[in-house]
Amino acid sequence: MAAYLNRWLAEVVKPNRAPTTYAGYEALVRLYMIPGLGKKRLDKLTVHEVQTWLSTLPMLCTCCDQQKDLKRPEAKRCCSKGKCCKSYPSRGTIASIRRVLRSAIGQAVREELLAKNVVALTTLPSANKSSKKRKHDTWSVDEARRFLEHLRAVEEPLYAAFVLTLVLGLRRGEVLGLTWDCVDLAGQELWVSHQLNRVRGELLHRDTTKTEGSAASLPLPGLCVTALKHRRRVQDDAQKEVGERWKDSDLVFTTRYGTPIEPRNFNRSFEMRCRNAEVPRIRVHDTRHTCASLLAALDVHPRVAMRVLRHSQISVTMDVYTQVPTPETRKALDRLNKSLGRELP
Repeated sequence: MAAYLNRWLAEVVKPNRAPTTYAGYEALVRLYMIPGLGKKRLDKLTVHEVQTWLSTLPMLCTCCDQQKDLKRPEAKRCCSKGKCCKSYPSRGTIASIRRVLRSAIGQAVREELLAKNVVALTTLPSANKSSKKRKHDTWSVDEARRFLEHLRAVEEPLYAAFVLTLVLGLRRGEVLGLTWDCVDLAGQELWVSHQLNRVRGELLHRDTTKTEGSAASLPLPGLCVTALKHRRRVQDDAQKEVGERWKDSDLVFTTRYGTPIEPRNFNRSFEMRCRNAEVPRIRVHDTRHTCASLLAALDVHPRVAMRVLRHSQISVTMDVYTQVPTPETRKALDRLNKSLGRELP
């Protein structure tokens, strides 16, 4: 199994899937499948063997199994000191493991190495009740307003980037990979057709997105247009200041020398601004959960919001719009909208 899985990754996954997909698959194979099934004979693999192994995953402390403590300072170690932190895989992680293994064995069936896909006949085990559940934190509309107002007050260079994550729900890779040829300020539209991610130590700017629907144009609310116009002026000023040292990439968001922004630095900037703005600390990705509420409170037309949120049915969008914000929140957003509606200096 170990030899087959490594060959499958190298010959099937790597040439045909996105680098981020390959990196995710490789990690699951290396950390879970090879330690658990690597010594099994591929042609003798049974449903019972796979099911038994899958059923052990909810009780597998990944910190103990993968010796994560070795990378931590002595003071922060737990499992290596006999104090198991019970870092069990989530149900989503176990489902991903089963899905990737099923894909790998499916290829073995196509290559006639196996008669049937034994993984497809297994049942996904329930997650351990003691496993730590990842809470999807989000901001209230008022907290999002305070965050953006703080960014403007301190003249944050990535102000427009955070506007796009909050108002359009763009992912970090989509924001950092955005190019000016995908922005139509006059027509108030934006196309999400690139991503910038660091994969296995390499910074990749890819012209593919997570889903085909992600490449559709998105309408730009007025505050996004204003923020992007300001970003264009800031970038032009930066280019004039550094002269020949400027690295032209057509990226909307760059360093002061025109080079791509390191994704981890983007996260660090976000965390710092959260602290300074005195709003709850959440992940950059969690800002996507604020997008729908923000659009509803800004009185964006449901049809426009439907395109922004990438819903296939208007009924799904209207479920969001039934959550009417309080008058106080609306007044706060009105102030923000007027503030953002002015041309920035």
